[in-house]
Amino acid sequence: MVASIEKNPAPAVFTDAVRQIEHAVMRPEVVIDDMPAPQRIAPHAYAISGDVRVGDDDLGTGRFIVLHDPAGNEAWGGTFRCVTFARADIESDMAADPLLPNVGWSWLMEALDAHDAEHTAASGSVTVVRSEGFGEMDDDGSDAQIEVRASWTPVADKGNHAAAWSNLLCAIAGLPPLAPGVVPLQRRRAGR
Repeated sequence: MVASIEKNPAPAVFTDAVRQIEHAVMRPEVVIDDMPAPQRIAPHAYAISGDVRVGDDDLGTGRFIVLHDPAGNEAWGGTFRCVTFARADIESDMAADPLLPNVGWSWLMEALDAHDAEHTAASGSVTVVRSEGFGEMDDDGSDAQIEVRASWTPVADKGNHAAAWSNLLCAIAGLPPLAPGVVPLQRRRAGR
């Protein structure tokens, strides 16, 4: 489903980008679904969500958005921008590691490199949150999460960028990378 903010017909370059994302080879643990795209950031936008599922366990979640402004955007340095969000629960002792934000960012950069997802102007943040229950919530114990929010300007095939995002989701969820040469056989989509 291609979303156009002003109901303008989407340019062919944008519909091609959406097609590339829809045909991207995602990690098999990531269940993909279409979601409403943001309506005010760019004239054309497309968004998907993904949940990392292994058996009955939901290990992580995120979204991937591609924005397109045919007039270009000076801040982007181009006409397209990829925006991502990825979040997963982590062990509390991991949250105490001061290097974890750097590692979280490296997971994104490594995923982009592994998929030949050429890009420029990458920016973002990695947030690590740890909470502890007290009083009536003492039985809840501790909880910790890592969250990666990032954007970058894609140089070529937008499907490679979406596939890299699925790798990021799996990395922050604690799944090992696929062995070199292993290609997932099918893409899983949630029921519509």
